[in-house]
Amino acid sequence: MSLVEPITIRFGIVGCAEIARKVSRAINLAPNAQIAAVASRSPEKAGAFAKANNVPAEAKIYGSYEPLLDDPDIDILHLPLPTSLHLKWATLAAQKKKHVLLEKPVAVTVAELDQILAACEANGVQFMDGTMWVHHPRTAKMREFLDDKRRFGELRTIQSCFTFAAPESFLKDDIRVKPDLDSLGALGDAGWYGVRAILWAADYHLPKTVVATPGSVTSDRGVILACGASLHWEDGKSATFHCSFLTHLTMFLTAIGTQGTLQLNDFIIPFQEHEASFSTSSRAGFDDQVTRWEPGPRQEVAGIDGVPQEVRLIEEMARLVGEIKVGGAGKVDREWGARSRKTQQVLNAVKESIEKGFVPVEIA
Repeated sequence: MSLVEPITIRFGIVGCAEIARKVSRAINLAPNAQIAAVASRSPEKAGAFAKANNVPAEAKIYGSYEPLLDDPDIDILHLPLPTSLHLKWATLAAQKKKHVLLEKPVAVTVAELDQILAACEANGVQFMDGTMWVHHPRTAKMREFLDDKRRFGELRTIQSCFTFAAPESFLKDDIRVKPDLDSLGALGDAGWYGVRAILWAADYHLPKTVVATPGSVTSDRGVILACGASLHWEDGKSATFHCSFLTHLTMFLTAIGTQGTLQLNDFIIPFQEHEASFSTSSRAGFDDQVTRWEPGPRQEVAGIDGVPQEVRLIEEMARLVGEIKVGGAGKVDREWGARSRKTQQVLNAVKESIEKGFVPVEIA
């Protein structure tokens, strides 16, 4: 339920990674949020980031992270830091009573994420990861189709893929290929989206077993550059995903039920910022001469109100924090942390399967 009088929620940006540019733009566009501070490892870098990204002139500039965490005027910290630093800084943020918007992958292991979530719960702060597409109105509309037993039926299988062809400079120097910074590599970066999409389609019911697909590619530093896996549920559902830094930009999602199919080719970042579509097919067959589908697929459009999905993420996080400020820690929505944890569980199971020679790994 929305507040009667919306509160403007103050964000602090901790670190000036590339994704922080996109999030800063979203905060600037969100009606219930503002950037109140930026911190980097030097005041010069933080100041340059603020100037380049239209950060309000009155925002504070910090040359290290600690003063921002101690700033009493900040409500939420956006943490676009390397994954290996998430445990330290997200835990400290929660201990300082700052709400946490954490970039994905949210942790290196489930055990690390559990420490982060425990700190958030102990201090009554909201946790949310930075997966943007789940906040798009298209996603809600797709959920309606999947929940329609007459049109879609029972979910039986899901396929997802996210790949992009990274340049040599990325494969050599990007944070996402450095084992001490982001040891999950393509699995943690691109694979997070595929796994999250599968769990979303399955209404966040965890699979029983995960099996990595033979043929994964690992760098000479031991970081995953491409991999895939199959997921299996006790009720017979199955899913597959593939992720890679080595092949052309692709991002598709297909969910198949007993009565219908949902498909889209831009589920992470829509082809157009202010409008998105997806295809549905229901109870389809062929005509008498088997020359065409009857009925044919239907194209559904959503998100034509001009609000990008990253702005919706910021609006939702700010709304939740605003309600906590009014109603207390009892208003914290712990479902966001639970969804992040399930995604992390599957990622870690895939990595374990790869390391053990592509054997099945059960998720407890």
